[in-house]
Amino acid sequence: MTKKTAHEIMEDSDFKSLAGQKNSISVVLTILELVLYFGFIGLIAYNRPFLSSKLSGAITIGIPIAVGTIVLSWVLTGIYVRWANKKYDLLVKKVKEKVGG
Repeated sequence: MTKKTAHEIMEDSDFKSLAGQKNSISVVLTILELVLYFGFIGLIAYNRPFLSSKLSGAITIGIPIAVGTIVLSWVLTGIYVRWANKKYDLLVKKVKEKVGG
């Protein structure tokens, strides 16, 4: 099997599918993360009385929201890692075999 040129690789349907899927999930997860993070920062900037509302004792509502922001960031990372391990890596392997890499 001969190696393909860069142009041939770029025109390959499997490579286009690989790039498209990676771009799609990257854009969706990035937008979700930005909304999550800047939403929390927006609450801090514009609605401090809400965040300082007491839930129980010294615990304010801002604490679980901050923890939730961190945990949801980890979840979004986990979603990407799971997708990469189950789909992306297989597509990369397929493209590499096809192009002689």
